[in-house]
Amino acid sequence: MNRTELIAEVAERSGLTKKDAEKAVVALFDAVVEEVAAGNKVQIVGFGTFEQRIRKEREGVSPRTKEKMVIPEAKVPAFKPGRSFKETVNK
Repeated sequence: MNRTELIAEVAERSGLTKKDAEKAVVALFDAVVEEVAAGNKVQIVGFGTFEQRIRKEREGVSPRTKEKMVIPEAKVPAFKPGRSFKETVNK
């Protein structure tokens, strides 16, 4: 499912117009991204938790030159599904 299909599904299930559903979906995504970027957790009970994690600095190998290089520490977004989400997927 892509973004357009998600908006159509939200519109159908909620009875909103596609334009209003798009505003709601975009607002939700923007809010989650902004909070995670600020270092906060976004926990949606029954769905899951979005958070920021730190990937430690590590040594890697350049695929082009085969030289060893240091990959710097980075902040990465992470998602941990909630229990009911996992149970639904595993049915």
